[in-house]
Amino acid sequence: METVTEAERTLIINPLKDLNVLKALASEPRIQMLELLRKQKLNINEIAETMKQPQSTVATNVSILEEAGLLITESAKAKKGNQKICSPAFNEILVKFPEPENTKKNFVEIEMPIGLFTDYSVSAPCGLCSPQKIIGMLDLPDSFLNPERMKAGLLWCTTGSFEYKFPNNTLSDPREVTKLELSMELSSETPGTNPNWPSDITIWINKTEILTWTCPGDYGDHQGKYTPDWWKPEGSAYGLLKHFSINNEGSFIDGMKVSDVKLEDIHLKDHHSIRVRIGVKEDSQYVGGMNIFGKGFGNYDQGIVLKTYY
Repeated sequence: METVTEAERTLIINPLKDLNVLKALASEPRIQMLELLRKQKLNINEIAETMKQPQSTVATNVSILEEAGLLITESAKAKKGNQKICSPAFNEILVKFPEPENTKKNFVEIEMPIGLFTDYSVSAPCGLCSPQKIIGMLDLPDSFLNPERMKAGLLWCTTGSFEYKFPNNTLSDPREVTKLELSMELSSETPGTNPNWPSDITIWINKTEILTWTCPGDYGDHQGKYTPDWWKPEGSAYGLLKHFSINNEGSFIDGMKVSDVKLEDIHLKDHHSIRVRIGVKEDSQYVGGMNIFGKGFGNYDQGIVLKTYY
């Protein structure tokens, strides 16, 4: 049976079971009718007049859509008798094949909002903002103490770092950990933007430096997919989604090994939390600053995601 999410009135169709719904949608006039009714409720006569189709044809298509659960009809008084008022049952319709029932996740995923850092040390230019506004004052490191930081969708600094404490689920899970993976959207930071502005961004886990990635630049050639309109592209519009991982063989960037630091070096079982630090060191070869994009900014609409694989 199809799934409906009440908050958005989205229909998720299982094509293996809901063939009647797919058949109801397999008609250009019926699709056009649903598109028309998304804008306003209409009766059958009004639909026929707008679509320039016979009333009998419209009535048949309304019946098919109603039987498939795609259309809602209400009876209302008319000048002569009653009339059917039609409206779509859903705002969005998705077709999705079901996942195999025996599929079991071999990882635990935690997403951390970028404003929930537990420690920081930054140098100006620096700042933070939510999808609605700048938080605190620009270039004032004390602004990162503002409680509004919990809503942050973008953080930036020239040098320094942010630390996040993730719950250490490995302490309560008897399975053997095979890999930790971090994903986040990052860019360099320069006044304005510059696609050729390298910056060495370093990742630490449990105070152990695991790797450094050289970000190519700071991007503002177009607005990020989720970046709000009030934030102009010249203020860093989006970054690159990077995956940093560590396993029993070493540390990796997007699947490519870059260092020999292994899982055993971060001593997971010795800590109640998994402490992740992201930053730009003052003595790096490329001190090009850092932007961290979170919910409501950039191209990926996510915080910092930690996956623990077993």
